[in-house]
Amino acid sequence: MNPRSGEAGSATLEALVLAPALIAVLALAIAAGRVGLARAAVEAAARDAARQASIARTPAQANTAALSSATSSLHEQGLGCTPQVRVEVAGLTRPVGTAATTSAEVSCQLALSDLGLPLPAAITLRARALSPVDPLRGDP
Repeated sequence: MNPRSGEAGSATLEALVLAPALIAVLALAIAAGRVGLARAAVEAAARDAARQASIARTPAQANTAALSSATSSLHEQGLGCTPQVRVEVAGLTRPVGTAATTSAEVSCQLALSDLGLPLPAAITLRARALSPVDPLRGDP
């Protein structure tokens, strides 16, 4: 009699038990990677938006440039969301020769529902960046 005959099929059973756990760990790693890359993309979009706002001549131009820049940046990074951009442009109204800054806050909804995990369907990522206004800029 073979001493291992009582263990026939145990490797298959172990693989069957472990496979779902390994798939769940892999899906969590993919989710963590997706969130990390998306967070970096939103931070880059906020930096770009703040910079574009800081070189605009008027607050209206700053808002338009910031939204356009953030949308373009997120699209280039492959993040399929429509950003919400809030720009603080009080620095543009300061007199020429005065140090000032503009800021931009970008938020974006990242979908996670396609991973099939018990996670929220989407999370909101936010980033804020400041950019100095050129103190020697010309008047609008």
